[in-house]
Amino acid sequence: MKQDYEKLNFAVGPVMSGEEVLEVASRNAPYFRTAEFSKTMLDCEKNLLTLADAPKNSRVVFLTGSGTAGMEAALLNTLSRNDKLLIVKGGSFGTRFCEIAEALGIPFEPIEIEMGKTLHKEDLDKFEDKGFTAFAVNLGETSTGVLYDIDLISDFCNRNNLFLIVDAVSTFLAEEISMEKSNIGALITGSQKALATMPGVALVFLSSDGIKRVENNKVASLYFDFKNYLLDGTRGQTPFTPAVSTLLQIAARVEKIIENGGVEYEIKKTADLANYFRTKIADYPFTLFAEVPSNAVTSLKVQGDNSAVTIFETLKNEYDIFICPNGGSLKETVFRVGHIGALETTDYDELFSALDDMKKRGIIK
Repeated sequence: MKQDYEKLNFAVGPVMSGEEVLEVASRNAPYFRTAEFSKTMLDCEKNLLTLADAPKNSRVVFLTGSGTAGMEAALLNTLSRNDKLLIVKGGSFGTRFCEIAEALGIPFEPIEIEMGKTLHKEDLDKFEDKGFTAFAVNLGETSTGVLYDIDLISDFCNRNNLFLIVDAVSTFLAEEISMEKSNIGALITGSQKALATMPGVALVFLSSDGIKRVENNKVASLYFDFKNYLLDGTRGQTPFTPAVSTLLQIAARVEKIIENGGVEYEIKKTADLANYFRTKIADYPFTLFAEVPSNAVTSLKVQGDNSAVTIFETLKNEYDIFICPNGGSLKETVFRVGHIGALETTDYDELFSALDDMKKRGIIK
């Protein structure tokens, strides 16, 4: 059997990387307190802001940590106990936003959404003019594959003058996201998703309003204080030792995205893969779980006596293929297949070949 790192990987992160990233990852990490590294990071920030359609005077914080680190740091730096936060809670990561707010002592109220369902206008109506100051949402709820309507959310936030925090960890470069159009104050993503580099870096995009909140907020943290990152970032540096190799991979990957045609190309590529997979998977005993699925991932509910855990374990152990399992109440009934990273339709053909063989063997009924 192949080692895990050689498996065909349809997880939603870490994902498979392209040659431009793997080439950088194969090198030793260089010393980074240099003019050359600073220029690379300044160029990278400029390119990222372009991809996010960020408004003038926006910045990117490069934080060494996971996507959850980005979520916590974004709330820590832009909100305080004087805020009143609304959180969309429709899966594991909406729940995580709630856990972070509770840990930080930020007053919040969840908008409870049934897992697999999307957010509707009537879910927001009862929160109109209720004194909230901020809104947090996982735009793509990775645990269920659901995509929320950013226009619906943005309109609500604009009417109610709310500071909008968007976790786009699994939707950046997979869905259309414009910080300027949607008036997003803080946008969070991670290196291991559609950026398709190694894990280790959370990126937090801040609009000028977000930067003002950071500057006016006193946080009880040294490592996670964005003031230091914004200051050092003006010269292309970070206040502490970053995940140097991953940052260089991000810089190379972003250059390649722009060379290939920009964010529109990336979104179309991901959407085409998702459509290819969803068309062919209709012939199997699974149904789409997400009411509105994200381009980044397809969540599937097994039918009859099929077990999502058995399907995951069999593909991993006998076919050298990773899909994405679920946990909690969805463990036995739902699994996910990603569409981000260095994937092609031929990779999905290999997955379907394995599923066909599992049907012949009676593993899939």
